[in-house]
Amino acid sequence: QVQLVESGGGLVQAGGSLRLSCAASGSIFSINTMGWFRQAPGKQRDLVARITSGGTTYYADSVKGRFTISRNNAKNTVYLQMNSLKPEDTAVYYCNIVFRDFRDWTRESDYWGQGTQVTVSS
Repeated sequence: QVQLVESGGGLVQAGGSLRLSCAASGSIFSINTMGWFRQAPGKQRDLVARITSGGTTYYADSVKGRFTISRNNAKNTVYLQMNSLKPEDTAVYYCNIVFRDFRDWTRESDYWGQGTQVTVSS
């Protein structure tokens, strides 16, 4: 089994910063992509940023220049540094990994965290 533990969400004023963390553990053979998605009330879940095992990053246009994704492969942990936060960044943020399980390392699977609330007040 795999566990994802997210932390770092909270309430912040517009222009402020937060740092999200997501630590993966369990029967993980390797992790390919780690990413963050977000879902605002009544809206679909959208990709915010992702990073490959080699360090290649992707950002949604709405967060470019404000958010930075990084990872510590030794700790199986991904981070999302969020600066210059805006009220429209308010959402539940979900961690996602694409990984290979020790029990069946021949195929990739993905797994979701439980989500952490980020609220930005104006």
